[in-house]
Amino acid sequence: MTGLRLRRWWAALALLGLVAGQALAAERVTLRLADQKGGMRSQLEAAGALDGLGYDIQWFEFPAAAPLGEALNAGAVDAGIIGDAPLLFVLAAGARVKAIAVDKSDPWGTAVLVPQGSPLQSAADLKGKRIATGRGSIGHYIALKALASVGLNDKDVQFRFLGPVDAKVALANGSVDAWATWEPYTTLAEQVDKARVLVNGRGLSAGNTFLAATDDALADPARRAALQDYLQRLARSQVWAYEHLGEYSQVLAKLIGFPEPVARLQFERRKLQWQGLDEATARDQQSTADFYHSSGLIPQKLDVAPTFDNSFTLQAAP
Repeated sequence: MTGLRLRRWWAALALLGLVAGQALAAERVTLRLADQKGGMRSQLEAAGALDGLGYDIQWFEFPAAAPLGEALNAGAVDAGIIGDAPLLFVLAAGARVKAIAVDKSDPWGTAVLVPQGSPLQSAADLKGKRIATGRGSIGHYIALKALASVGLNDKDVQFRFLGPVDAKVALANGSVDAWATWEPYTTLAEQVDKARVLVNGRGLSAGNTFLAATDDALADPARRAALQDYLQRLARSQVWAYEHLGEYSQVLAKLIGFPEPVARLQFERRKLQWQGLDEATARDQQSTADFYHSSGLIPQKLDVAPTFDNSFTLQAAP
């Protein structure tokens, strides 16, 4: 082969490589994923479950569900992890979003907290008191359910709608009498600030957290396929995390900036498990929607069935 022909051969080969690379780049999608306090990302990274991805992930971190829900509503992210109650507010606002999987948990840590020395001993003692929580959050829901369980409602208390950081400070300095919150904030308040659980979520909350995706993401075959793969990796990484609590707790603590014992305890006692959507979960969500409607927090009655996409599957971990 002459020098000229050789140069032409290498030039052609380089051109083919460039075209192939551009084609692969065009096919590779990016999932924009919204996380809360590193809950998803920490498990995936610790388990090595992000190795060999056929797509890219752009992470967006949120301290609570309300701003995450706004991001979903605006289409700024493709999918995110969000509690059952906050998801309903997103849907009531007209967001084109659907739940695609549910993370079942023990709802004990979704709770109403009081300072250790508080004279309050039961939900009935909340009458006339100031309760900090996030508007539309699962904490807000638990507070309302706790009040309803003893014949009270939102008119019987003074809600102070604050983010987790400000609510934590307000409880510590006495600006509020109670704080309705969720994990990992419940464990942090117990272990570090010596707060006390006045009312826990057992019997009040279904303990459901959803992976929700926008209709636009679900309508895109490439992003839908990426979401199915991501969901499977997420579920398996959660199983790994419970099998390697010590190792996982170190990663989680660094990511969320909490003490390692707090990170471990809050995760351990939640007993999380990803599952596909089923009729029982739909009934739970409809019950939550009906409660919010009867409480006047959602003006219209919601039918949750159309907001579930049951086509996503989960295979048993090997």
